[in-house]
Amino acid sequence: MMTSMDLAQHYLDEIRRQLRGHKRLAEGALAQVTDEQLLAILDPESNSLAVLIKHIAGNMRSRFTDFLNSDGEKPDRHRDEEFELDGEVTRAELMRWWEEGWAVVNRALDSLKPQDVLKTVYIREEPHTVLQALHRALAHYAFHIGQIVFLAKHLGTHHWQTLSVPRGQSEEFNRKMVEQRRETGNAVGTKATREL
Repeated sequence: MMTSMDLAQHYLDEIRRQLRGHKRLAEGALAQVTDEQLLAILDPESNSLAVLIKHIAGNMRSRFTDFLNSDGEKPDRHRDEEFELDGEVTRAELMRWWEEGWAVVNRALDSLKPQDVLKTVYIREEPHTVLQALHRALAHYAFHIGQIVFLAKHLGTHHWQTLSVPRGQSEEFNRKMVEQRRETGNAVGTKATREL
C-alpha cells in the first residue's frame, strides 16, 4: 500500500519528468530555427524566442533560488527587463541563460524530500504549499514552452521536423505502441512517449 510519503515522492519524481519533457520539447524546437529567427518578432505585442528564453530563465532563477526559505520573487529580479533585449544576443548566450535557469530548478528539486511537499513557500508574499508552487511553475513553463514550439514551427515551417506524433500518423503510432507493450510487457510505454 502506498503511504503519503510514497505519494509525495511519486509527485516529486513526476514533476521532474514533466519538466524534463518540456525542456526537451523547447530545445527540439529551438534547434530548428536560425540565429536570426531567435530574435524575430511577429508583431509589436509578441515576444521573440530570445525574449521567451530570457523570461523563463529569469523566472527560474527567482523562483527556485533558496526555494524553501526565501520568497520566490527575489528583490534583485527585474521582471520587466526580461522582456527586453540589450543589443544583439547570441544563441550561445541565450542557451547559457537557459541552462543556468534549468540548473537552478534541478538543484532545488534535488534538494526536496517527500516531507517538504506540504511545507509553505511564498511567491510575492502569497503562501503556497511546495506542491502548489511546483504546479504553478510547471504550468507557467509549459505555457511559454508552448509559445516557443508554436513560434519556432511558424518560423521554421519549410524544414520543420515534428516533435511529437506526425500529422496523419496517429493510428499507426498507436498500433506500434500496443505491439511494443505486448512484446515487452510494458504497460507504461516507452521512455520517449512518457517524457512528453
